[in-house]
Amino acid sequence: MVERHVMSVDQGTNSTRCILFDHRGRLVSVAQREHQQHFPRPGWVEHDAVEIWQNLRRVVPESLDAAGVDPAQVAAIGLANQRETTVLWDRRTGAPLSRAIVWQDTRTAPLVEELARRPGEDFFLDRCGLPPSTYFSALRIRWLFDHVKGLEQRARDGEVLFGTMETWLVWNLTGGTDGGLHITDVTNAGRTMLMNIRTLTWDEDLLAFFGVPRIMLPEIRSSAELYGDARALLPGVGITAALGDQQAALFGQTCFSPGEAKCTYGTGSFLLLNTGTEPVRSRHGLLTTVAYRIGDQKPFYALEGSIAVTGALVQWFRDRLGLISSAPEIETLARTVEDNGGCYIVPAFSGLFAPRWRSDARGVIVGLTSYITKGHLARAVLEATGWQTREVVDAMNADSSVPLRELKVDGGMTADNLLMQFVADVLDVPVVRPMVAETVSLGAAYAAGLAAGYWPDLEGLRRNWHRAGQWLPDMDPAHRAAEYENWQRAVERSLGWVRQPRPADPPPDA
Repeated sequence: MVERHVMSVDQGTNSTRCILFDHRGRLVSVAQREHQQHFPRPGWVEHDAVEIWQNLRRVVPESLDAAGVDPAQVAAIGLANQRETTVLWDRRTGAPLSRAIVWQDTRTAPLVEELARRPGEDFFLDRCGLPPSTYFSALRIRWLFDHVKGLEQRARDGEVLFGTMETWLVWNLTGGTDGGLHITDVTNAGRTMLMNIRTLTWDEDLLAFFGVPRIMLPEIRSSAELYGDARALLPGVGITAALGDQQAALFGQTCFSPGEAKCTYGTGSFLLLNTGTEPVRSRHGLLTTVAYRIGDQKPFYALEGSIAVTGALVQWFRDRLGLISSAPEIETLARTVEDNGGCYIVPAFSGLFAPRWRSDARGVIVGLTSYITKGHLARAVLEATGWQTREVVDAMNADSSVPLRELKVDGGMTADNLLMQFVADVLDVPVVRPMVAETVSLGAAYAAGLAAGYWPDLEGLRRNWHRAGQWLPDMDPAHRAAEYENWQRAVERSLGWVRQPRPADPPPDA
């Protein structure tokens, strides 16, 4: 009997990957292509959606060739994607109307300030579970309407389609301008500020407030069901799952029960706690989000703490400062010193996300003296991820009736043992890593395989989860408390940052 596989497409912030998994949840092959990051102005971050689609066209056959697998052996396709990144394209030609505006982009900060005053945070929290923030898609749509002449009217006339990355890729995979499916799933729709968190439908009040016409929005579907068959790349293979990348990681970590939590350490870091079938409104700066929905079953919800910059800080250390030549070198460099030497880095490159939600914050380095070496800076870079995780966990424990007792971790940064030990130390709970660290991709594969009957049920998926590593806390409580206080003082500096106005130029001589 010919073995079949499930294909997972992970369209991330920095690259697009295609991974094949077998019935035991083991990675069979992987192909990956990075795409260019565009920074046209301070605070602006953009991607070329066409480049991302072309990269997918390359990695799918590469992954099949690497595994020696025929397309007929692919049982189903699942997608995971960078959330909130916004693409608008022409329904007739399929051409994007601008570069995609990435979730890290902060150009909508003035709109956020206006929303906080009118109509106020509760208006949004009651409907979509999200506070006003540069993070979410609706503000990007509004920004494009306000800055691209004629775009809003074209959208109202039905000429323009909106989607996050999974919508864009599914549309192209299923035919594009020739009948492509225009769909999204509940996890991605829930990050737009346009979906009602309880009804899981587009909310009329929110559509009216942002001035977004329903005709441009995709149909909202479950996270795991048969959407349709691919017509490009893998003709006839069913596309059966789509999840935002962090919900996919929660699913891949088999956090199917309330109280189970995971944190994915990538470009940013995202900690999700399964709260069951009822949404829990956070009182401490977390997001209420849809965790997943399987077919027509009840949806599961989660509390989420989103950290904008973690792995991106390592990239900055490598690419902008040039102090290391590859990301893994940062652990070696950090181990050349015993501690941070009193140096703390707050990487508020895109403001601060959970639990503070301050788009006006800016990155700072605190405690620089002549004693500080690049080793101390490397250690401060890693420790910034640990302290930001601690802030999110403190908020999560305050919102949840059950304190966090264990944290499952995944993502590229979990290969850094020094960082994982530091996270365990500052949280004072065990940190565990699964055998398959690529749980975003695995979660999309699990959901797709579940919908296609490749795996029978959730318990079968749990049996595939195996522990690869564990870190136990080993920090003196008094030292932990003192260091946390120092970190919080550094954050206060970040929040107090003010750009001084530039002096006016003297008038020209008469």
